[in-house]
Amino acid sequence: MDKSISIDHQLRATWQAVAKMYNEQAAKHDSTMATAFVLLTIDKINGTPSTALGPLMGMEPTSLSRILKNMEEKGAICREKNPEDGRSVIIKLTDYGIEMRKVSKGHVYQFNNVVREYVTQNDLDAFFKVMKIINTLIAEKKIFDK
Repeated sequence: MDKSISIDHQLRATWQAVAKMYNEQAAKHDSTMATAFVLLTIDKINGTPSTALGPLMGMEPTSLSRILKNMEEKGAICREKNPEDGRSVIIKLTDYGIEMRKVSKGHVYQFNNVVREYVTQNDLDAFFKVMKIINTLIAEKKIFDK
């Protein structure tokens, strides 16, 4: 199939471009896109149980553990015992983590705002509709498990 009309190729190529763009911005702050994603996922007031972060982000525990260790070393997060379950920990943002979260959030807003300047609302609605359909087809195993 011609890659210019291959849906999965367009998704992958676009996501790689977006990831590269975000990683370039994150590098200016001695960070990564994955770290920024974690910062944006952690509840900034109450923190988030470490066991909930992986599923929220669709990330494997080993990858997440490495990122959390790095974030803790840089002082962006701290770990506290979960008062409701002594066996688990709550990941909380430090003051530095909150500041870095603001930077990350600003980059996400900037990306979305610039794209919205160039794409009509109708085209965005169609884009989101197609993404929802693709996710539904995958979740309902309608692609390969027919």
